[in-house]
Formats: sequence, C-alpha cells, structure tokens
Amino acid sequence: MSRTSFGDKMLSFSIYFLLTILAFVTFYPFWNAAVVSFNNGTDTILGGVTFWPRDFTLDNYEIVFQDKRLMNGFIISVLRTISGTVLAILATAILAYGMSRRELIGRKYYMIMCIVTMYFSGGLIPSFLLIRSLGLMNTFWVMVIPGIISVWNMIVFRTFFLGLPVGLEESAKIDGSNNWGVLFRIVLPLSGPVIATLSLFTAIYHWNDWFTASIYINNIDLLPIQTKLQQILNSNIMSDQMGQMDSAALGRMAQMKSVTTKSLSMATMMVATLPIICVYPFVQKYFVKGVLVGSLKE
Repeated sequence: MSRTSFGDKMLSFSIYFLLTILAFVTFYPFWNAAVVSFNNGTDTILGGVTFWPRDFTLDNYEIVFQDKRLMNGFIISVLRTISGTVLAILATAILAYGMSRRELIGRKYYMIMCIVTMYFSGGLIPSFLLIRSLGLMNTFWVMVIPGIISVWNMIVFRTFFLGLPVGLEESAKIDGSNNWGVLFRIVLPLSGPVIATLSLFTAIYHWNDWFTASIYINNIDLLPIQTKLQQILNSNIMSDQMGQMDSAALGRMAQMKSVTTKSLSMATMMVATLPIICVYPFVQKYFVKGVLVGSLKE
C-alpha cells in the first residue's frame, strides 16, 4: 500500500486552500447583499455590517412585496423567461435539425451565413429601426422574438444531432415517419441533456437581461424586474427611486425609518436573483454530459 508523500500532501493542501479562498471571494458579495437586505437601512449606513444582520428587520422585503410595480415586473420576468426559453429552444432545435441533414443543398453556405452573424451585427441603431418597423416597440414580444435564435446553441444542437446513429432516422422513415416525426419523436427525446443545459443558459439570459427592455420599452407596466432593479441601483437621489414605486409602497416607506435606498436595492436584488438560482440544482446533473455531448462528435 503506497503512502502519500509530503509533497503530494502540500499540493493537495494548496489546492484546497486556493479553492476555499476562491469560493469565499465568489460567494461573499451575494451573502453580504442578503445580510444588508435583512438589516435596518439606517443602521447599515453606519457601516460594519458584514457577515450577519446587526439590526434584523423585514421592512425592506415588506416594501418590495407591497410595491405592485415591482411585483408586476417579477411576473413579466417569469413570463418572459418561460416563453422565451421554450420558443428559443424549439426554434433553435428545428433550425439545427435542418442544418444537420446531409441531403440539404447548400448547407455549408447556410452555416457560413449563420456563423457570420456571430461576429458581425448591424449595430444598435439599425436594430432599433428594425424593431420599430416591425411594430414590436413597447410590446412584450420585443423581449422574446429578437433573441429567439442563438447560432451558438444551434451549433451545439447540430453537432449532437450529427452524432446520433443514422439507423434511428432510417428506421423511423421505414415506419412511415416524416422529418417532423423523426425530430419530435426520436431526436428531441434523445437530446435531454443538451436541451436541459441550453435551456438553463437561455433562461439565465432572459432572466438577467435588463438592457433590451430599457431600450425598446417605455411602458413601465411591461418592464421586467431586472430593468427596474437597474433603475433603482442607478438612482443617486431618493426621489428618483420613489418615482419607480407605487403610492401604497411610498406611503408605507414613509412610515418606516429603517428603509433606505441601499437596503431596498439589496432586497429587490435578492428577490430578482433567488428564483433563477433555485433552478440550478435541478439541472446541474445535466451540465457536464450536456455540454460534452453537444461539443463532441463520434
């Protein structure tokens, strides 16, 4: 039985030590934001609130959940994430399946055209003019339709589809299935890990994106919670932030001396961040398998 040498022990200790520091540096900002959100805002201004609330309160969250505009933004974010993810994965998978068919005439040229869009775009102003000409300004779908196709996700899907046995498709067509039947009855059910992984990445994009709504939407009732959070974080004056809140929340906030701009911002950030974090444990097992199986071809 071999013994671990002193050098191996020191190497293992160094690796675990560095990983511990990295984990702490990564997790601490999130933990501190949660601590500040549960701490008295006036007390937070004094400083020194680090690892645990010094003056625990739920007033910050009470204001957030009483603000109908913030809750409406939360609902908009949920609807956008669900619809955007489902439509994006479906449309991208259909495009990838077509690109994976060897009998497709000119598929190499189509791939080149798709790849070019990964490196070059028309820019913000042409995109704005296009969105306006399509009548998508100030609509919910402006946050969903423009990003419905991801070329990178299409390439991952296509690579995985090319790795599937050809006999599966041939057997299905002998049984009378057309291309749609092969895609939805055979190919997609076998693509579970890739679908789960890319769905999570797409959902994270839709949930965290605040820029699209800030450019194309002026109706405050259609703004997702991330855009409203960005407006709060960029508010340097309390009155600027109050302009984003409804009258009921303002009245309650006026009665609470424990709520400040920073504490309210941290509470809003926690409400906007936790839902997408809770999704990770359910799809974590698909990460390695999904990414590898979509990037390698047999």
